Amino acid sequence: QVQLVESGGGLVQAGGSLRLSCAASGLSFSTYATAWFRQAPGKEREFVATITYNGGRTDYADSVKGRFTISRNNAKNTVHLQMNSLKPEDTAVYYCAADRIYQGSYNYWGQGTQVTISS
Repeated sequence: QVQLVESGGGLVQAGGSLRLSCAASGLSFSTYATAWFRQAPGKEREFVATITYNGGRTDYADSVKGRFTISRNNAKNTVHLQMNSLKPEDTAVYYCAADRIYQGSYNYWGQGTQVTISS
């Protein structure tokens, strides 16, 4: 049974930082690309960042480039999202996802973690 469990969300002021983590189990994590998505209230879920199975390539949404950094630790089956210079518009539920194909359809999803940025 595949599980992706996000953690690290919370309430911070604009300009602050948060580090999200996603712990994976039940899959050969080191062979899966992983990604972060987010969904704000009343909006569709949107792509945030993705990383290849070995960390060799990353891609970001334009809205977070230069502020967010995705990384992974295959020895610990975890993927992280370091979020700096946070803005109120970053407020959303953040989801971790995994797929064998980079930028694929993402077969596996976590339950999400809430990030709230106050102005």
